[in-house]
Amino acid sequence: MKDTPLSNCERDFLLKAIEEKKRLDGRQTYDYRKIKITFGTDYGCCFVDLGKTRVMAQVSCELVAPKENRPNEGIMFFNIELSPMASPAFEQGRQSELSVKLNRQLERCLRNSKCIDTESLCVVSGEKVWQIRVDVHMLNHDGNLMDAASIAAITALCHFRRPDVGIQGDEVTVYSPEERDPIPLSIYHMPISVSFSFFQQGTYLLVDPCEREERVMDGLLMIAMNKHREICSIQSSGGIMLLKDQVMRCSKIASVKVSEITELISKALDNDKKARKAGGRCGFAESIPQERITALKTDETPVEMMDVTDRANDIVQKAEAPPQTVPSPVVPTPGVGQVGQGLQNTWGVEEEEENDNSGEEQEEIKTQMKEKKDESRGGDVVEISDSEEEEVVILHPEAPDKLPKNTVSGSHQKGAATTKKRQKK
Repeated sequence: MKDTPLSNCERDFLLKAIEEKKRLDGRQTYDYRKIKITFGTDYGCCFVDLGKTRVMAQVSCELVAPKENRPNEGIMFFNIELSPMASPAFEQGRQSELSVKLNRQLERCLRNSKCIDTESLCVVSGEKVWQIRVDVHMLNHDGNLMDAASIAAITALCHFRRPDVGIQGDEVTVYSPEERDPIPLSIYHMPISVSFSFFQQGTYLLVDPCEREERVMDGLLMIAMNKHREICSIQSSGGIMLLKDQVMRCSKIASVKVSEITELISKALDNDKKARKAGGRCGFAESIPQERITALKTDETPVEMMDVTDRANDIVQKAEAPPQTVPSPVVPTPGVGQVGQGLQNTWGVEEEEENDNSGEEQEEIKTQMKEKKDESRGGDVVEISDSEEEEVVILHPEAPDKLPKNTVSGSHQKGAATTKKRQKK
C-alpha cells in the first residue's frame, strides 16, 4: 500500500512555517523530541520512544563457527524490520529501499566503528564464537527512524548479558543464569546517530525531522558520533550539495545532542540495574499485578482520593444555580414556520387555513355535482334492490320541500309502488 501523498496546500504550509523558523509540534530548529527509554523483562530488550516514533530492539546470542578469515572474533548481525504495524506504507516480508538503507547505516554505526570488543566473544579459537544478533522492530513510524534505531540498538547491547561458558577439554558447557551470573558485553563507546534535514537547497536546517517534514525535505545528513566527539560514520542523501561550513556546523550540533542522549542512556541503565538488584519487577511483569498493561508507555499521574464526597458536596452547594433559559421572541413572518421547545408553532395556523380553504372548495364541488345530477334527472327514478331481506326503493320526488328524506323502507315503499301501478293502468 502506497503512502498518501501530501497535497500542495500542506506542502506550501510546511515550507512557509520552516521559513519562519516554526515547526508543527512547537519545537525550535535544533530541538529533539522527547526521548523515553524503557526495558523489558529479559536482558537485551529495549523500547525507545522518540516522540511518536516507537522502536523495540532485542539482542540474542548463540554459539556458531567463526569466519575463516577471522577465527578469533565473534560475529555481529543487525536486522531492521519495517512491519505494516508501524506504517501502512511498509509491506510484510519484502525488503524496501528504506530498510536496506537503514540496515547499512546501522552496521556502519555499530559494527564498523568497533564499539564492541568482538575478540571477547571468542570461546574456542577457530571452532566456537558467540554470534550477537540485534533485531530492531519498528512499532510506530513518525519520522527519524535511524536515530531511534541507533539509540535502541546500542542501549539493548549495553543492557544485554550473555551466558557464561566453561571449557573442559573439548567440551563446551553453557551455564544457565541460575547456575552462573550472565556476563555483559565489553563496549568501548556508544555511537549515536543524529539526523539533519535540509530545505530550500540547504538554506534551512532542522534536527530530528518528523514524518511530514521528511516528505518535503530536499536532503538528509546522518552523523554517527560518540560522546568523545569522534565521528563514527557520516552519510548524505537527497542529491544536494553541502558546503564545508554546513557539515562542520552539523557536527558541532551533533556533539551536543550525542552527549545529552548518552547521559540519558546511562541514567536509564543505572535505574534498571537498581530496580533489578532490589528485586523489583520490570517490563511486562510489572504491569500485570497493577492491571496496567500500558506500563511501558503511559506515565503515572498521582491522584488524591481522600474526602472526595465531602469536596464534591461543598462544590455542589457553593455552585451557582444555572440561569433559566428564556426563549428568544421570534416574530413569525408569513410563509415561515418555526418548531421547537419554547417557540410558537406556526405550522398549525397555516394548516388550519389550508383546511378551511380545502373545505370551501369541496363544498363548491359538491353543489356543482348536485346541480348537474338534478338537471340530468328529469323524472322519478325507482331503484329496487335484489336483496331477499327487504326491498329498498329510492325515490326522487319533484318537490323536495315536502319530503325531506329520499329513502323509504318497509310498508311505505310497497304502498308507493302499488299506487304507481294503478295510475299506469
